[in-house]
Amino acid sequence: MFPLSAIIRACVVLRIHPNILTVTGVFINVLAAWALGLGAFVWGGVIMIAANIFDFIDGKVARELKWESEFGGFWDSVMDRFSDISLFIGLIYLYAEKGRTDYVIVTALAMMFSVMTSYTRARAESIITKCKVGFMERPERIVLFMIGAFTNRMAAVMWVLLVLSIVTVADRIYHTWRELNHSPKIEERLEHRLAEIRLAATPAKGRTTL
Repeated sequence: MFPLSAIIRACVVLRIHPNILTVTGVFINVLAAWALGLGAFVWGGVIMIAANIFDFIDGKVARELKWESEFGGFWDSVMDRFSDISLFIGLIYLYAEKGRTDYVIVTALAMMFSVMTSYTRARAESIITKCKVGFMERPERIVLFMIGAFTNRMAAVMWVLLVLSIVTVADRIYHTWRELNHSPKIEERLEHRLAEIRLAATPAKGRTTL
């Protein structure tokens, strides 16, 4: 898209560090959370779009400048959590001000399971190869927030987000359990592969060489 390409090129020319772009996105999301807390959902949605432009371009700027790093990926993930939680806190404030204890609880639970969605994958992938199962990841969560903001149906969106996040967390827990208990361990797979290599390297009985 032309506008995004132009923004990326400008950031590259100005040599703006990707981590600064990431932090800028977080601050803009905090403004979106403030708008949500005031009940200005449409404005909140518009500000979220602006915040996600920075979230989209930071990685591309890093690649263009050849400044990609493992810490950059870690930094981006941590800042994403701050952005997400800020939006939930804005809604919790709004519902608390309106005296809607029921939606305070629903939003708090949605926030908890959203954090657990990320945590279960991160923890699982420290002991198994991959755990990218389940539907409700960050892009889907942001899209739902925007739908809720622009349609003024944020309460219904919180219910959807909560249910899908619970399903995703449960799916990741089950997937990790299944991988650990029903898949060959890495050591076993390596030993089996080494045995195959040794067998292939051993000359067959009776084979003659010319």
